[in-house]
Amino acid sequence: METLTNLESFVRSAETGGFSAAARRLSLTPAAVSRNVATLERNLGIRLFHRSTRKLTLTEAGERFLDAIRGNLDALQSAIGAAAADSGEPSGLLKVSMAPAFGAEHLLPLLPSFFARYPRIRAEWHFETRQVDLVAEGYDAAIGGAIELSPAVVTRVLAPAHIIAVAAPAYLQGRPLPLDPGGLSAFSGIVMRAPGTGRLRHWTMRNAAGEEISTALNETLIVNDPAAMCRAALLGLGVTLVAVPDVLHHLEAGSLVRLLPQWYADAGAIQLYYASRSLLPGKTRVFVDHVVESFRKNRLAERFAGSLG
Repeated sequence: METLTNLESFVRSAETGGFSAAARRLSLTPAAVSRNVATLERNLGIRLFHRSTRKLTLTEAGERFLDAIRGNLDALQSAIGAAAADSGEPSGLLKVSMAPAFGAEHLLPLLPSFFARYPRIRAEWHFETRQVDLVAEGYDAAIGGAIELSPAVVTRVLAPAHIIAVAAPAYLQGRPLPLDPGGLSAFSGIVMRAPGTGRLRHWTMRNAAGEEISTALNETLIVNDPAAMCRAALLGLGVTLVAVPDVLHHLEAGSLVRLLPQWYADAGAIQLYYASRSLLPGKTRVFVDHVVESFRKNRLAERFAGSLG
């Protein structure tokens, strides 16, 4: 009987076109994936790949074998994951992608209770601002916004992504407060250059009455990281427009103050992304449930809503 590890190494290598890419998805070394595939070829008595220094391509026999087992392998992995969850013992490596500041502030605190409940799960969390390909890169889940969806990925909305204007109390001292978003032009502005496009981000703010006004912050300081924007505001360098989750702690502590409390910009939603399998692996299912429940218990959707003032 061929081992599941060897079969998975073969399928992922075929899907990604190389041992290195497959290794990243499987959390193995390229050498281990290559060895698993070689063992499978030896056991089957056929060559599955044409190997060269530049690429990996399936042989005719490899294509037939891939077609025969790929769907069955996915179903088998899902069944194993479901059985583990049903037995109360989900296990394995949980690979998740998230934004650095948001992940450190709001998701890392969920881990102690998660590990206490599911001690056989190990976590590999990637703090990154780029969009990831869940399927191709082997992520079990991702948390963020505006990730391009494929047919193999589904989402759960966790909370709104609302942008608000904030500044340090010391910076605002002695300055007249703006009456609407247009008044922000009177202040020094801490603005964001989007890493992906290189463009400066500008927002149109709205209120409960449905009015919309474009903001016009002075470009006094330009950075490319939300955490740096928050830090600059804390240092009293001016006004910045940031997502509520990135400054919630500072607002609640009073180290930052919200300007224009009835105005906000809508940047979409904070969402939880995971593969759309009929049977999710147990580790992924319990992680999704834990995050959703924690957001509900801590009222994060309500606390992140800039529309509530």
